Amino acid sequence: MQANQMVDWQLSSVPGGEGQVAPPGEACRAPLSAIDAIAGKSAAVQHVLNQAQLVAATDSTVLLLGETGTGKERFAAYIHQLSARRAREMVCVNCAAIPATLIESELFGRERGAYTDANSQQIGRFELAHRSTIFLDEIGDLPFEVQVKLLRVLEERQIERLGSVKSINVDTRIIAATHRSLEQRIAGGGFRADLFYRLNVFPLRVPPLRERAEDVPLLVWRFIEEFSTTFGKRIEEVPAENMAALQRYAWPGNIRELRNAVERAMILANGPRLIVSIPTPLSVARLRSLRLVDVQKEHIRQVLETAGWRVRGSGGAAVRLGLRPTTLETRMAKLGLSRPRAS
Repeated sequence: MQANQMVDWQLSSVPGGEGQVAPPGEACRAPLSAIDAIAGKSAAVQHVLNQAQLVAATDSTVLLLGETGTGKERFAAYIHQLSARRAREMVCVNCAAIPATLIESELFGRERGAYTDANSQQIGRFELAHRSTIFLDEIGDLPFEVQVKLLRVLEERQIERLGSVKSINVDTRIIAATHRSLEQRIAGGGFRADLFYRLNVFPLRVPPLRERAEDVPLLVWRFIEEFSTTFGKRIEEVPAENMAALQRYAWPGNIRELRNAVERAMILANGPRLIVSIPTPLSVARLRSLRLVDVQKEHIRQVLETAGWRVRGSGGAAVRLGLRPTTLETRMAKLGLSRPRAS
C-alpha cells in the first residue's frame, strides 16, 4: 500500500465466544467509507503513515501518543488493517470509560461466582482478540493494580480470568494510546515504569491539527461530504477567506473539534455556500443556550462580524449565509440583531 493511500472505517461489533457472555464491547473502526478516511497530504501525516506501514508488518507493540481528538483510534485501525491479523476484527477498550471495579473482568474475563452478581462466565477482551489486535485507548488511565496483570500479558502472553487460577494463552497484538504524558504519570506514582518500557516498543506521535494546517481544507470537504448525505444539503463553496481562517485557528480539540464546527455550520446552512464559524476558545467560552433559535442567532452574529456587519453586496453577510438581503434583515430584526454602536 502506498504512503498516500487512505483507510476508511465503519462501526462494527465484536462477537463473543459460543456459550459464554462477551463483554459489552465498544465499536471499532473497520474499512468501508471514504468519508472518515485518514485524510492528509501533509508531511507530518505522511511520516506517521509510513511508520505505521513499517510496524504493521510485525507483531510489535505500538504506543500511539497525541492530543485528544487527533484520531489515534484511526491509526490503530490502519495498522491492524495492514497487518497479518486483519482477517479478525480489532477489539477496542477505552480504559478511561470502564469503572475501576470492572476493568479487570472486562480485560481478562471472569468465572461464574467470581464476585457478587457474577451469574455467568464472561470472556475478556484479550480472549476476544486472540489472533487479532487489541486497542487499549487511554492506557494512562488504567488503574495501577490492573497494570501488573497487563504486564504479565505482555511478558508471558497469558491471562487468568477473575476467580480462576488457570492460565490461558492468548496470541494478541497490543496497540495502546494515550493523550497523557506517561513519564509524568510515572513520576507521580500513577503508572508503572516497567509497563511503560514494555509498551514503548514502537512509539508513534500523531500530530495535532495545528501542525498540519495544510490538511484542513481536505478535512473540511470530507466532513461536508459526510453531512451533505446526512442532511440532504448540497454545498458548492467555502469562501477562501473562511477557509484561510480555519487554517489559522489552533484547533485545541483537533479533528474532533473541526468536525463539530463543520456539522454545526451544515445544520445552519441555507444554500450552496458554507461559512464555518471559528469556535470560541474554551478558556473564554460562554455558557450558551442549545435552543436552535439561539444557535442560529449566534451563527448569524458571527457571520455579520466577519463581514463587518455589511448585509448586502459581494462579501456581505447575506451572500455568505446564502440568503436574500431582505430575508436576512427580517431575520436580524426577529432575533434582535443590530450593528453595535461605535464607542
